[in-house]
Amino acid sequence: MTTNNETGGIENQPVISTDTSENDPWAQLRASRDVRAFSAAWLQIQARLIDAEVRYGAVVLGTPDQGPFAPTAVWPQGAVRNPELAAAIEEAISKRHSVVKGSKPGVAKSPDSHAIASPLVVDGQICGAVALEVEHLSEAKLRQVTEQLEWGAGWLETNVHRNKYTSSDRLITVLELIATSLHHDRFQASATAVATELAGILGCERVAIGFLRGKHSQVRALSHSASFGKKANLIRSIEAAMDESIDQHATVVFPAPEGGALQVTRSHAELAKQQGDESICTIPLTEGERLLGAMVLERPAGEPFDARTIQLCEHTASLLGPLLDVKRKDDRWLIGKAADSARAQVKKLIGPRHTGLKLASFSIVALVLFFTFAEGNYRVTADARLEGTVQRAVAVPVAGYVVDATVRAGDIVKAGDILFSLDDRDLRLERLKWASQKLQSSREYSEAVAGHDRAKARILSAQVEQAEAEIALLDEQLDRTRVTAPFDSFVVSGDLSQSLGSPVERGDILFELAPLNSYRVILEVDERDIDDVAEQQTGHLALASAADERLPITVERITPLSTAEEGRNFFRVEARLDGEVPSMLRPGMEGAGKINIEERKLVWIWTHKITHWLRMFFWSWWP
Repeated sequence: MTTNNETGGIENQPVISTDTSENDPWAQLRASRDVRAFSAAWLQIQARLIDAEVRYGAVVLGTPDQGPFAPTAVWPQGAVRNPELAAAIEEAISKRHSVVKGSKPGVAKSPDSHAIASPLVVDGQICGAVALEVEHLSEAKLRQVTEQLEWGAGWLETNVHRNKYTSSDRLITVLELIATSLHHDRFQASATAVATELAGILGCERVAIGFLRGKHSQVRALSHSASFGKKANLIRSIEAAMDESIDQHATVVFPAPEGGALQVTRSHAELAKQQGDESICTIPLTEGERLLGAMVLERPAGEPFDARTIQLCEHTASLLGPLLDVKRKDDRWLIGKAADSARAQVKKLIGPRHTGLKLASFSIVALVLFFTFAEGNYRVTADARLEGTVQRAVAVPVAGYVVDATVRAGDIVKAGDILFSLDDRDLRLERLKWASQKLQSSREYSEAVAGHDRAKARILSAQVEQAEAEIALLDEQLDRTRVTAPFDSFVVSGDLSQSLGSPVERGDILFELAPLNSYRVILEVDERDIDDVAEQQTGHLALASAADERLPITVERITPLSTAEEGRNFFRVEARLDGEVPSMLRPGMEGAGKINIEERKLVWIWTHKITHWLRMFFWSWWP
């Protein structure tokens, strides 16, 4: 810690000088709010109270425990500094206790004098020192003067403590105000509590908080007042002062401090005149570069806002403004929030920057216009499967046992290929029996003819014919034991490879066959779309096994009965395949079919299903 002796001495610093010819120092002391003015009045009083000749006095203040420490007041005006006094001040600050130094006899301009310095300690921190140069005194008298100086220093310490705003003090004050704003859920209560507490901390008669509404401010909270509807004239004056500060984008203080920037203060002057020449400080509330509103602080006449208080208020406004603005926006009606959001988006669209938003909005508008006015081919989509035009059932011609089965479901067979064979041993034995009986009857018939026995010959002739008929029947049955494919086909169902030797009865269906080059398409059209489908309409079929290939189809028949399946109703629509039938098609293949209806608006094509559902939903619930 150093004093300004190292940077040029006390006499080179800007100070407030006092003189015994000035007005009553006690009145000045009571009226002083500024530390410099208070120090000057205090020095003058100390010089009068100390029972000794005081030649020189100084008050040195600076940043607590850091410095640099510079003279705040000196007494009397034009006095020449004693180097011993500066040394005593430095020693008192460094040792943190009072120091007395005596000048050696013969020293120019200060023969036989004493330098007395006492540190100023506020909250355990060295804030500066006070020092006096007095005439040469006895030891007892010197001790009495030192005690008097130490007691008088307590006034300065109290004043410094009252006016001291260190960085930690400002931080604590701001944090307390933020905590107050967060304690309340609603904006009005939060803003009123903040204004009231800020008024108490800074000794203000009134603190008003307002936010912009359009181009003008509107008072939203007033300290110590839950409602302020009856104070119309006062509120208008406060709002005018807020607008004046917001328009200048700067803090406005009235009366203007000496050496301050030139500002327009007309509205502030009118407000101060209405309230009895008050001191007014208006600080804009901002969020980044955006102006939110303003905060007006009013003090009684004769209590101006010093630089540190203004700085504290600016720090408070910079943090509380966005917080209160968030609460204010959250307290609005939903329609108000929507309107503000829409206005903000419109400003972004028509204002500068936000190129990405503009491009996205333009693209969306272009797409909406395109789908609104552009037309496309409306097509009804339905699940589809492939079936053969004809499906032949292969049944068992005679009862027997399966001895051979060369095909199964999924095989392709040609016309005449054997599908399965039945055991024919019983039929062959039966045929041999009837063949033997025919041979015997034929021999007896020949003998009867030779013996001219006509009656017997007729009986034997009938027996021969019977045997021939039985043999012919058995031959036909033997042919049927080998079942063949009636045409080139695809085996749709049937598998006897695991049933060889099992008995089968006449009429049992063992295989189903479908032709290879003749198919029909079965479309399951939803009941919502069936009104648009008509015969001879065309479309395309895409099978799951060949999704990249589109097969042309034509509607041939619409079944007038609906089918309920898997929670939906659909109608069965039959269609034929047009053009050359690909060789890869097989009965049972599934996919999706689309039937061409007509040209319609793209927006209708994309939204008709959801609008249909909404109409049904609201109609069903409408009383």
